[in-house]
Amino acid sequence: MVNVFIDGKEGTTGLKIFERLGKRTDIKITALPEELRKDAGARKECINAADIVFLCLPDAAAAESVSLCENDRTKIIDASTAHRTNPAWAYGFPELSKEHREKIAHGKRVAVPGCHASGFISLVYPLIAGGIVAPDYPFVCHSVTGYSGGGKKMIAEYEAPDRCAELDSPRQYGMGQKHKHLPEMQKVCGLEYAPIFNPIVADYYSGMCVTVPLYACLMQKKMTVNDLKSYFTEYYASHNFVKTAQETKNYLAANPLAGTNRLEIYVDGNEDRIVLASVFDNLGKGASGAAVQCMNIMLGLDERISLE
Repeated sequence: MVNVFIDGKEGTTGLKIFERLGKRTDIKITALPEELRKDAGARKECINAADIVFLCLPDAAAAESVSLCENDRTKIIDASTAHRTNPAWAYGFPELSKEHREKIAHGKRVAVPGCHASGFISLVYPLIAGGIVAPDYPFVCHSVTGYSGGGKKMIAEYEAPDRCAELDSPRQYGMGQKHKHLPEMQKVCGLEYAPIFNPIVADYYSGMCVTVPLYACLMQKKMTVNDLKSYFTEYYASHNFVKTAQETKNYLAANPLAGTNRLEIYVDGNEDRIVLASVFDNLGKGASGAAVQCMNIMLGLDERISLE
């Protein structure tokens, strides 16, 4: 029996992890009562008694929880931004490379990728790894997400009966180009410059579509749309959750993979301008699903358990 403690179970990601693990017979979940969930002593006791700890907390609280761990046995999976660019932590996207998967499997500290970052990195990391695009390419990224990505406060705002009329329209945010996912987007992909990043929240619950456009004339390797589609198909061929779509769509929705841990990549465009897109669930492969997948890998289990 694996003892699991979810620190921050009341948040959106924590609740989804609890939901995914709740029916498993090989997992025992420890939960603190409401009056103790912010008590450092109670959290410390649960952390050190657990085999796996999920941190579903703000950055400062996540860092504090890590400091409360006093043994070499407990494995920590952090869903916050606090450790995503820390080289001592495994980055929780096992499909990126053999090295990423092995570091997760053999490590005791894993940082779960950000939701927007997952879409961007799924597209850009293979381009850089294959020498198709240079690290100094001036990337631009557009990302549409459902409002659940904003957590409980935003969910309540969108679902309020007397909500503001502006919520009926998609809203771009992060206009100052300081979004919290930018550091990992740049570092994990090995980019010289952070991308221009345009996140957009829209009036639906969950699901994401992350888009990266490319100028063919600025690519190091001259590849057509079909060449790139074949490249991504082969790159992710051996993986369970990341696949490349072979069809072309006139309208690409952001929510068809809601409720899953799947991520689908689309490649389209023409000989001059190419569009890459990544579609997945911000609560699945973009958060709780990725966290559970990493836990399964760390425990030496089939990564698909609780995710199909």
